[in-house]
Amino acid sequence: MAKEMKDVTTKSSQKEKHLLQKLHCSVKNYDWGLPGRVSEVARLARLNSGSQLDPEKPYAELWMGTHDSGPSFLASNNGGEMVTLKKWLSQNPDFLGEKVLQNWGCDLPFLFKVLSVAKALSIQAHPDKELARTLHKLLPDMYKDGNHKPEMALAMTEFEALCGFVTLKELKALIHTVPEVARLIGAENADLVLRTSDQDGEGKVKAVLQAAFTHLMSANKERVTEAVNSLKFRLHDESKVRQLTDKEKLALQLEKQYPADVGVIAAFFLNYVKLAAGEALFLGANEPHAYLAGTCIECMATSDNVVRAGLTPKHRDVQTLCSMLTYKQGSPEILQGVPLNPYVNRYTPPFEEFEIDRCILPQGETVVFPAVQGPSIFLVTTGKGMMNIKGGSQKGHEITEGDVLFAAANIEISIISASKLHLYRAGVNSKFFQAP
Repeated sequence: MAKEMKDVTTKSSQKEKHLLQKLHCSVKNYDWGLPGRVSEVARLARLNSGSQLDPEKPYAELWMGTHDSGPSFLASNNGGEMVTLKKWLSQNPDFLGEKVLQNWGCDLPFLFKVLSVAKALSIQAHPDKELARTLHKLLPDMYKDGNHKPEMALAMTEFEALCGFVTLKELKALIHTVPEVARLIGAENADLVLRTSDQDGEGKVKAVLQAAFTHLMSANKERVTEAVNSLKFRLHDESKVRQLTDKEKLALQLEKQYPADVGVIAAFFLNYVKLAAGEALFLGANEPHAYLAGTCIECMATSDNVVRAGLTPKHRDVQTLCSMLTYKQGSPEILQGVPLNPYVNRYTPPFEEFEIDRCILPQGETVVFPAVQGPSIFLVTTGKGMMNIKGGSQKGHEITEGDVLFAAANIEISIISASKLHLYRAGVNSKFFQAP
């Protein structure tokens, strides 16, 4: 009897030990990333796994999750074997929680990232589920996932992006003030834009916008080069006699990064957004966007599907991009986060796969993350402290900047700060668990 009780206690203790798992995470060195000496991704990667850094090499993204293109590994490897979080979850599915397991199987439904952006990413969009499946089936080497990729960017520093189309009123103004736009969309499309009004109905406005944008993005290299050079020389001349607009300054900056690229002109069609630290932007399927500069936390459905058409040396799929976009117009919604307590703000997008919590905990304070029915990933970016599981018999986990931890479903976590602590949590959207 005593032996049986001891075995039960041992099993319980072993399970408890796995409820929180420190992770070593993957880094992406895309050429748009900030160089190692100033990249937050590089700093966190070095702290997370002790990797040596090249101060001049770009460090663009830190991936935290189970995606095959950038897997996370358990820090406590077994006898020297590197075990991926994905493999470990397939062997321990209960840690995901029953409802997550039923809906998404033995995998995380979200991918958590940090991005350090030095120069513009491509003008791109992510397909919805139906188009993602189609593209993956037709072109599996290019579109490697059959899943959609809604995403949210939460600024850690000032963060700049292009997102969604400007209004019809702004588009009309462009035709009058940016002759290069009028030239590339063609006289017929320019005339159509000027003769269209919001009273014509949403369908008509979208059709006119789609025709103009598609004509622009499909222009041949010679016409694009001539238009971009014309824009550059005109703005340099005009800057001597007037203050350039923010969008005009951005166009000159993009031209330096991507000379003779159609994206320099296309940027005028999109909203130019500047987020302050703590503000967030969510991007649904089939919405055009391009991150421009700064550092952010990013979370998305587990997918790496991207359809690109400008500001990139990579493959461009202009026809797919222009046909898939929603052509919704107007400024995007900026999320400020909803306070859960004095230290934690929650950012909830209209997608069931994920949400983000941002926690700033002063020295000597305690914060509680209540038990949730799905898994979480925690990232510590500043400071140190202690992370404890409610009711646990094990000693708590010391946490410090650069630490990434997987937390199982259905556990309450308390954190005590030894110094001012900044951390982020990604988890399944709470509204998913409230659904009948």
